[in-house]
Amino acid sequence: MKLASIHNQTRDGQLVVVSQDLTKAVAVPRIAATMQEAMDSWSSVEASLREVYQQLNQGSLEETIDFASKNPMAPIPRAYHWADGSAYVTHVELVRKARNASLPDSFWTDPLMYMGASDAFIGAHDDIEIEKEAWGIDFESEIAVITDDVPAGVDPEEALKHIKLITIINDVSLRNLIPGELSKQFGFYQSKPWTAFAPVVASPDELGDAWKNGKLHLDIESRLNGILIGSPNAGIDMTFHFGELIAHAAKTRSLMAGTVIGSGTVANQGSPTGSSCLAEVRCLEIIRDGQATTNFMSFGDRIEIDMKNALGHSIFGKINQRVKAYQPGVK
Repeated sequence: MKLASIHNQTRDGQLVVVSQDLTKAVAVPRIAATMQEAMDSWSSVEASLREVYQQLNQGSLEETIDFASKNPMAPIPRAYHWADGSAYVTHVELVRKARNASLPDSFWTDPLMYMGASDAFIGAHDDIEIEKEAWGIDFESEIAVITDDVPAGVDPEEALKHIKLITIINDVSLRNLIPGELSKQFGFYQSKPWTAFAPVVASPDELGDAWKNGKLHLDIESRLNGILIGSPNAGIDMTFHFGELIAHAAKTRSLMAGTVIGSGTVANQGSPTGSSCLAEVRCLEIIRDGQATTNFMSFGDRIEIDMKNALGHSIFGKINQRVKAYQPGVK
């Protein structure tokens, strides 16, 4: 099953069921008006949503929307909770190696995680609006899951059962602001602007054998201005699966329905196309050549992130964003 949200003059948009080929959609206000409403009552609405999805793919519904022509919102335009992990420890290890810093042994057994801004997520085609290029604008291609209600103290295997929807995201980072923030030992804030989502989210069964043991075993492809930056397999080198990430987030408190959990930057160790952000590309250059030559993103740059199935068809739709200068006070 595939779901999305489209604009309807409200902040939370209109929930729609999307066809498997991402061409058609249908609104389902009698089932749930918004994605959050659907997540709040998932056990009672899932069967109805699946029935509509089947009818849509069979072509038996008359009132449909041309989804392919839509500029969708983030599937969940805002959420009560957004926590991003760093499940690919090989990525963290590389970043630290580039600055001659050792990796604590605990990083391999205890996930890194921070709470991000969930008051607004942006759509797959929305501009990345940043005030200054000097802040070091970078993309991060990641996998994300959305859960139903998760009880505190849940174990990793049980946590997997709470994953209801999956997608890909662009977790934008402002790299040159990060060191100053982390030096305060209080985490990210200004260095993490709004996160962009692919057009649709999909239920785990939609991914077939590619979804296994809490990992998505497919390539996530990132292209900057049409040039391939990386296409690592998201199931390889993932130190902590999503069940472990959810259990970590729920160690001392329950997670509310609609919680979004991110994987962190997808990375494959030792692969020439294993990077999903420019920071990692720069780290590889530093290790190899002694200095970074790749620049962070500039105004006008375009980043495209996609994940395709075995037949070469986009599963979640493509993230396709342009970096744009933001002018405070100007709408």
